[in-house]
Amino acid sequence: MKRTNAIRAYEEALRYIPGGVNSPVRALKSVGELPLFIQKAKGATLTDVDGNRFTDFCLSWGVFILGHSHPSVNKAARSAVAHGASYGIPSLPETALARLVNLRVPSMEKVRFVSSGTEAVMSAVRLARGFTRRNLIVKFDGCYHGHADHLLVSAGSGVAGLSRASSAGVPDVFAACTVSLPFNDAEAVERVFRERGEDVAAVVVEPVPANMGVVLPEGDFLPFLRRITAQHGALLIFDEVITGFRLSAGGAQALLGVRPDLTTLGKIVGGGFPAAAFGGRSDVMALLAPEGPVYQAGTLSGNPVAMSAGAKTLQILSRDGYYAKLEKKADRFFSELSDVASSKGARLNRIGSMFTLFFTKGEVRSFADAQKADQSRFGEFFRYMLANNVYLSPSQLEANFLSSAHSERALRRFIALMKDFS
Repeated sequence: MKRTNAIRAYEEALRYIPGGVNSPVRALKSVGELPLFIQKAKGATLTDVDGNRFTDFCLSWGVFILGHSHPSVNKAARSAVAHGASYGIPSLPETALARLVNLRVPSMEKVRFVSSGTEAVMSAVRLARGFTRRNLIVKFDGCYHGHADHLLVSAGSGVAGLSRASSAGVPDVFAACTVSLPFNDAEAVERVFRERGEDVAAVVVEPVPANMGVVLPEGDFLPFLRRITAQHGALLIFDEVITGFRLSAGGAQALLGVRPDLTTLGKIVGGGFPAAAFGGRSDVMALLAPEGPVYQAGTLSGNPVAMSAGAKTLQILSRDGYYAKLEKKADRFFSELSDVASSKGARLNRIGSMFTLFFTKGEVRSFADAQKADQSRFGEFFRYMLANNVYLSPSQLEANFLSSAHSERALRRFIALMKDFS
């Protein structure tokens, strides 16, 4: 595979950008590769600066459920940008997208748009603290909720190998305001509420974690979180930055039947442009400025380009049978992939169109389980697939994704490659 231009691009980037990348996992250090530099993307295919073409199972970390450069989404964005990219003043596309979000995620009675998932969760946590007048946040090991100081505690994804606070520069006093517990461990949650329930402002959770790899919630775990937070006057925050509009038209909460107090969205909600949202109960959202005393603001929040692209994406996803068709494709793919993976010493965790291949013999139901997976073996697998023009999310502790743009031929080739992996 030719990499001459990519190497040159990386060397140039290193002169001006820390590590040569604007998000750490893109450096591909954990899988022993040099970064890719992409020139264009269409459907399920990435093309790099050397002309190499890759079938993409990362999809910008789940954003492109319709595939890259969907013509209708691009048309909506071009139409919007022709009238101005951002105003810093309200515009009609904000309300249009808010209405669509509310229609599909009824628990989000009121919605506030921001520009990133980090902003969305950071703002939801601040709002929960303002509403409850409490300080303690409960999260779960391996769940990544963005890089806000108080949430970088036992996080997964690209920070999994760092210290308990998950980053230098996070004061201990910030970390002390967050308790991180094992995912799927109801007894640990019950113990915290028994001992410190009056201090807990909120429990924040990925309803289906994707930042330690895909890990499924067990049986009653999410309904239990709903009950115990309600009993103690704390709020339940679902971080659906990844699962929102990915697992169903109403996200994980619709699929799994649990209604949180607050929800955060990202990725798909912007249709490929920088956008995210947080929303929930009207009485809680009423505390946001300018109505209430909890401050949050952003110059580019709700910009018309991202709002128009997001609205068009949700409209396409709402067409009859979209999710059923994607689920049918996923079921066929994963039913065969699971057997092949098992023969190679890997375990497939999947839900809907999200999946992770863990190179481990045991079940993966928590961050501790995920960390037992063979990182070296995954690195070998990643490099093998890359050499065969397949791009996966470049970490054992990440999710991969299918889109409606993935062809049956591409999925069969993935399975054939895995069969040949040694």
